[in-house]
Amino acid sequence: MTAPGSAPQGTTEAAANPHICVCVCTYKRPEYLAPLLTALCAQETEGRFTHSISIVDNDHLESARAVVSDFAAKAPLAISYDVEPRQNIALARNRTVANATGEFLAMIDDDEEPFPDWLLRLFEAMLAYAPDGVLGPVIPRFLSPPPDWAVRGRCFERPSPRTGTVLRWKQTRTGNVLIRRAVFDDPANRFRAEFRFGGEDVDFFRRQIAGGRRFVWCAEAKVHECIPSERCSRRYLLKRALLRAGHPSSQGWAILLTSFVAIPAYAVVLPFLFISRHRSFMRHLMGMCGHIGRVLAFVGGSLWEKIMPPGRA
Repeated sequence: MTAPGSAPQGTTEAAANPHICVCVCTYKRPEYLAPLLTALCAQETEGRFTHSISIVDNDHLESARAVVSDFAAKAPLAISYDVEPRQNIALARNRTVANATGEFLAMIDDDEEPFPDWLLRLFEAMLAYAPDGVLGPVIPRFLSPPPDWAVRGRCFERPSPRTGTVLRWKQTRTGNVLIRRAVFDDPANRFRAEFRFGGEDVDFFRRQIAGGRRFVWCAEAKVHECIPSERCSRRYLLKRALLRAGHPSSQGWAILLTSFVAIPAYAVVLPFLFISRHRSFMRHLMGMCGHIGRVLAFVGGSLWEKIMPPGRA
């Protein structure tokens, strides 16, 4: 097995034209796929690598097939299409991994659009720091003017550390990442099927980091996330915070203890924020919901799944 942080055996990162397969899971968002595919086909490579696209549709009705087929017929890149009929984001991700070829796998969400140099910057960071994977920032692009409270409260902002920063598992996600294909050679290094509704990506990175693998940040490898107006509601943001709690199998005693302490602390602070600093109120309320979701997951997965029915966040 390849040691964490090292190049895959039998290959060199300086080899001519290494290949990157861009993996995309999609679910009932065909309107976003054409702009995403256009941006992926226009990626700058400077002749340093080749790339292809692997799409897995998690909709058993195959709502993305027509868009992908029409685009693939005229695209300059190889684009594959497959279907995971069981609505389960972890299973869809695993299918993209199984279908991928090449030395590296990139992952991006179906509602995102990469900057033209996205893959190139991820690849350069992979060469420079020799990690097991590189993650980059996801920048919101609002499709309509967002509410003032969401902007002032920075509800859609995510921290972006310095390039080369080694990440903790809480800083990880699959919306913008380049990973060595060798990481997935071990069948245990797959996304766990019990994470049907989300949290499968953070669980994956948590397990990899605990096993000694190393992931770094590249602040220059940017993608935009399209934010429609329906996501700019308090209800949506609070539900998403609950969903990110994960699954009961991901809960450890140390993590749970943090939540049991945090919930009453938030309960004390929130009334004061509501009165004096309303712009911070929503962010703290989202933080509290994340801890509540974690406790609900621990109390019983069936209860959590009743509260969080199937559906893409």
